[in-house]
Amino acid sequence: MAGNSSRKGAIRKSSKKPAAGSGGRVRRGLEGKGPTPKAVDRPYHKAAKAKARSERDAGKRPPRRGSKTSDAEWLAGRNSLVEALREGVPVTGIYVAEGAERDGRLREVFRIAADRGLSLLEVPRAELDRMTGGAVHQGVAARLPAYEYAHPDDLLARAAEAGEPPLIVALDSITDPRNLGAAIRSASGFGAHGVVIPERRAAGMTAAAWKTSAGAAARVPVAQTVNLVRQLKAYQDAGCMVVGLAAEGEVSLPDFDLGDGPLVVVVGSEGDGLSRLVAETCDQLVSIPMSSSLESLNAGVAAGIALYAVARARA
Repeated sequence: MAGNSSRKGAIRKSSKKPAAGSGGRVRRGLEGKGPTPKAVDRPYHKAAKAKARSERDAGKRPPRRGSKTSDAEWLAGRNSLVEALREGVPVTGIYVAEGAERDGRLREVFRIAADRGLSLLEVPRAELDRMTGGAVHQGVAARLPAYEYAHPDDLLARAAEAGEPPLIVALDSITDPRNLGAAIRSASGFGAHGVVIPERRAAGMTAAAWKTSAGAAARVPVAQTVNLVRQLKAYQDAGCMVVGLAAEGEVSLPDFDLGDGPLVVVVGSEGDGLSRLVAETCDQLVSIPMSSSLESLNAGVAAGIALYAVARARA
């Protein structure tokens, strides 16, 4: 029936006033709410969730100012592994090929692994070949963890904690990891507070450097710097004298009498020696006297001789 309000779809009329429109009680809903919050401030935005995760992770471990090598390395071969384990080189796991001959060296590896609580896994020889990149492993290899570099400023802090004048070794683009390891070993033996190396175009803390250092790399921090010249100037601003080893040095090492103060000893690369900018930054260039002008010393040996002279001056 027409006008029957109970019919489905009919409009029920009311005597009440119509609901308010854009004014009145809904005006508050149209008012501005201020600028849009940043993404990191919105609780359900992925940027805010990522920020919360990073803050939680930062609370679990103390922040480090240094850097870390991009990947772990392999140390392969029985003699190399035995020597490294004897010197306390850190490893995360030891892998032995199935059917490998158990000789005295391998038994010593097993003994040291048991004493230090290192994981020992037996894998197919083909798998060990693949993991070590085809190195001559003689049936055994160890995985070294990524090295964590110190910050250059940490070396000054280490000297301050010991109550000693800083003694730092800086290596200018040394590319042979064995020379790096030898310099670290000398730094440990003669009381240096750390070694600084460039981040690029220089040897890093590889398995070869660990082995040559004879475990000293576990006791002496190695720091990386993006710009060696800038870092040397920062050490000068901190009160250190920067001395470079160079064949054309105007002062002979035996005549150098400033070794008892805050000191940075800079050693040049194997072939070219100190770069021009590094040499110009040094406060003094010092030469090591040689019996023959045709002879030269590699970087690791030169660092050891210079540090020995400094240690005598400080004694």
